[in-house]
Amino acid sequence: MSEQKTESALANELERFLRGFKDRDGNYKYFERINNMMASNTSSLLVDYIDFDTFIPELAKQITHHPDEMFDAFHEAILSILNEIHHDYASEIQNNVKVRIGNYTVQKGLREINAEMIDKLVGVSGMVVRSSEVKPLAKKIGYRCLNCNEITDAQLKGLVLKKPLKCRNCSEKELEMDPEKSFFIDFQLVRLQELPEDLPAGHLPHYLEVTVMGDLVDQCRPGDRIMLTGVVRIEQEQLSPQTKTSLFKLRMEGNNIEYLGGRAGNKDERTIERIAISSEDEKQIIRIASRPDAYDKLISSFAPHIYGHEAIKEAILLLIVGSVTKKLEDGSTRRGDLNVLLVGDPGTAKSEMLKFAAKIAPRGLYTSGRGSTAAGLTAAVVRDKSGILMLEAGAVVLGDQGLVCIDEFDKIKPEDRSALHEVMEQQTCSVAKGGIVATLNARTSILAAANPMYGKYDPYKNITENVNLPIPLLTRFDIIYIIRDIPEREKDSRIASHILEIHRDSEHSARPAIDTDLFSKYLEYAKQIEPKLTQEAINIVRSYYMKMRNVDSDSMITVTPRQLEGLVRLATARSKLLLKDHVDVDDAERAIYLIQRMLETAGVDVNTGKVDLGVLHGKPQSEVSKLKIFMDVFNALSGQDKNDVEEKNFINELVQTGKFDEDDAKSFLRKAMQNGQIYERRSGYYAKA
Repeated sequence: MSEQKTESALANELERFLRGFKDRDGNYKYFERINNMMASNTSSLLVDYIDFDTFIPELAKQITHHPDEMFDAFHEAILSILNEIHHDYASEIQNNVKVRIGNYTVQKGLREINAEMIDKLVGVSGMVVRSSEVKPLAKKIGYRCLNCNEITDAQLKGLVLKKPLKCRNCSEKELEMDPEKSFFIDFQLVRLQELPEDLPAGHLPHYLEVTVMGDLVDQCRPGDRIMLTGVVRIEQEQLSPQTKTSLFKLRMEGNNIEYLGGRAGNKDERTIERIAISSEDEKQIIRIASRPDAYDKLISSFAPHIYGHEAIKEAILLLIVGSVTKKLEDGSTRRGDLNVLLVGDPGTAKSEMLKFAAKIAPRGLYTSGRGSTAAGLTAAVVRDKSGILMLEAGAVVLGDQGLVCIDEFDKIKPEDRSALHEVMEQQTCSVAKGGIVATLNARTSILAAANPMYGKYDPYKNITENVNLPIPLLTRFDIIYIIRDIPEREKDSRIASHILEIHRDSEHSARPAIDTDLFSKYLEYAKQIEPKLTQEAINIVRSYYMKMRNVDSDSMITVTPRQLEGLVRLATARSKLLLKDHVDVDDAERAIYLIQRMLETAGVDVNTGKVDLGVLHGKPQSEVSKLKIFMDVFNALSGQDKNDVEEKNFINELVQTGKFDEDDAKSFLRKAMQNGQIYERRSGYYAKA
């Protein structure tokens, strides 16, 4: 140290700071905190670095370069004050007393942690990608001599304990551990990875192993974005148990954890905002929302470099803002997040919209379905080299309370895709592997894009035949939009002008109406509003739902309660987007319009040309009723004796019902044979399977 102060002199100065520091209101901030340690049963004291720097600037510099000595001196200072106030409590926790440095200003990126930083205190921000189970770590182990019962201590150096070779009293070599005379603390390994937005182009993200001890364990879960203050340590690499190399690796010893955005250390105030909204921003946001053309302005600011697709842009904006998650008395929740699926021809800018949504959402992730596994999407259990099983978070857990964009949704393997069923409706993600049984939160909206099976969308087939996706997954999407690339002279000319203009003058042509940075803040601000449903909006939604249930009431179901909840979610999200505190008639009508847009494209049964949500739920009503007639006619012809049915006779009967023509009847006959409902007993004669 520069002035080579003794530890007791240092401790006295720090004690002066802890006793004498007053905050703006004139309270003795740290003295009161130490006084409350016994009541709140804590053993650590959080010291704000800025307070420390204003009170004793020269010592604040030393804490960066000589953290260990300063921490020891802080330990002495806190204990000496505690001894005066609560003597019994001080003797009980004397080994556990820790000081935690908050608001630390010496901050580095994960890439800048190198050999120069060893044994210095530094703050790094990053995302927790895995955390291990909590294990006890021995700080001191007492070995009892079997000959004379004397205790010999072994102290911890770094993460290595050296067992004493012989008893210090009688030189006996037989020693055994005595847990009573040893001292253990909780220990956990956490892996911190660079934040995606801090990553330079073309680089792999850096990561750092962090050890956290004492009351810091279990403070952060995979997916949390944290600001970690800690001391950089080194440990020697081993090639084998006998040989050690001159290579070392860096790890960090955690001193304090703060959540990004929320500057408080407690879990309740955990915030997702990476974006801090100042009062100036708030004024601008409210000014935008109060304009009459606010809604159009917001939609035109989303991906301005893509021409058209207004309804889709609107749906994506509503998805980013989301609805309100309702918690019911019995502990169950009603999902507030929207899910949207875009199905469309190649070259209709689906991926571009997904990329833009992930960039502008307050917490957005983009992933492609090709090469995504169930573990990568949800969570994986990984064995560390030390043999500890760790839980590693996947995309939907990292995107908790945000947005996950999945491109090439139809290319995910079917067994991996089934992992998303739980995420999209229950909003949790359960893992049971290797003895770890856990349910993680995945309160995320999913925006997915898929290509039709045969390259282009076939308008003469229903959506389930066009897209290679299972029906249970399709029903979990609130909105499914089909984007078709149909040549139209006027529209094509406008798109061409738009694209060529961007190439000619990229700075001015695709200028958003609202600046991207402010737009992101606007969406973050809108996310926090919780509007209430009004009776008028409820009536409109109800009457629409009843009307849709009653279409051509030929036992034909068009909408299910799932769509009703979807309507409420859409109406609430629109109200949030316009910063309103009530969901009014306009919002309800707009939600109905968006659902109608979906039904006109994805929900039309191509056989009848009528809207029928059975299309999304498996078989449209037209096919269901035809199948019923088909089997009725077959059963009538075969009679009670189960006679063989002649093909020609059967087809004539079907044509006479007026529901089939000859080709239809033949194709249904082929389908029934493929499905195993009937089989050909001899040429031209069929029997029921």
